[in-house]
Amino acid sequence: MSSTDGPPNYDHGDIAWVLASTALVFIMVPGVGYFYSGMARSKNALSLIMLSVLSVAVVSWWLFGFSLTFGPSPNHFIGNFAHVFLRDVDNRTTSMGVTTIPSDVYSIYQCMFAAITPALAIGSAAERGRILPMIVFIFLWSTLVYDVIACWTWNPDGWASKIGVLDYAGGTPVHIASGSAALAYAIILGKRNGHGTDEFKPHNVANVVLGTSLLWFGWFGFNGGSALAANGRAAMACVVTNLSASVGGLTWCLLDFRLERKLSALGFCSGAVAGLVSITPGSGYVDYPSAVVFGFLGGFACNMAVRLKHVFNYDDALDVFAVHAVGGFVGNVLTGIFASESIIKMVDPTLTGGGWINKNWMQVVYQLSDSVAGMVYSFFVTFIILWVMDKVPGLSLLTHTKRTSDNGYDDSIKQSTMM
Repeated sequence: MSSTDGPPNYDHGDIAWVLASTALVFIMVPGVGYFYSGMARSKNALSLIMLSVLSVAVVSWWLFGFSLTFGPSPNHFIGNFAHVFLRDVDNRTTSMGVTTIPSDVYSIYQCMFAAITPALAIGSAAERGRILPMIVFIFLWSTLVYDVIACWTWNPDGWASKIGVLDYAGGTPVHIASGSAALAYAIILGKRNGHGTDEFKPHNVANVVLGTSLLWFGWFGFNGGSALAANGRAAMACVVTNLSASVGGLTWCLLDFRLERKLSALGFCSGAVAGLVSITPGSGYVDYPSAVVFGFLGGFACNMAVRLKHVFNYDDALDVFAVHAVGGFVGNVLTGIFASESIIKMVDPTLTGGGWINKNWMQVVYQLSDSVAGMVYSFFVTFIILWVMDKVPGLSLLTHTKRTSDNGYDDSIKQSTMM
């Protein structure tokens, strides 16, 4: 943090836009809950909505999360405790080199990112995970996984930032991290009883549509707000976000139509979210035609990735890995290809860079290294967190730990403690 000399000289329009974007990102949190609740069975719907909203309250941002993510990081991996309890984070200081908004505005905006990420991850545990351990998991995971990956990606001292990785709004810290964590959660929990024999149908597609609408609406703040200013770059980020979501939804819908001979509301919603995920890392770096490619390839890749759970026989209840990890990975790589130097110069004319289209093919290598590192780190640290928690009395991930050879856990699990 750096103190301003004399009276703060902030841009009130930028402050207003970032605060409005904070509210937009917040509305995505219940949006995730409604999206997941509609895809699950009715007895688990309320738990999914509640857990999503609880994520905002549980995330450790005010305690030390912000400091670990954006504090000084001489090790290039994680910050220090210089700003615990949001010390020196107020309207008299600036943050991350942005001089037009105070650090407390930046902090509350980033808090919403930290809150929605674990809410995305827990979807894979739907219908068989206990609520109390999941709350503890949200706190531990946001500290040990999200704060670390966000630090190396967005903190100027982070190793990914140092080598020049381009991640505008969270391809790795939000989507790859949450999707990889979801895969670890699904593997640790085992399969739902009836998996592979019973048909798990969404109980309320209207909730899925509502959740998608809230997510799409909030994503304008998620991507557009990442400009941290009310400027042309924010406007471009909003336009490419909307375009990618539209193309992604149509792509997934048509892929399903090819097999089922009918247009699916659930397919369109899943594709729209896939398009939103894939454009996230590149939304501040790419032009409008490129957004069509992001939406198409993101929707296509995520649709194909849904089949992975059948190939490898794991039970990701709500396809979190397929949509978020795969979508984020595709978006990161496409950013390395389509990032435009002319758009990057909108922020600072002295900046150089861009992706493969600007003959900077090494950018793809940087993007791949960050994506793989985020995926591996999130998966294995999540696996360890959950494995240890399951051994702690009172924090077992399911109410009974009796495993069966076929179904993972027995049928006597109390529904009141499940989500």
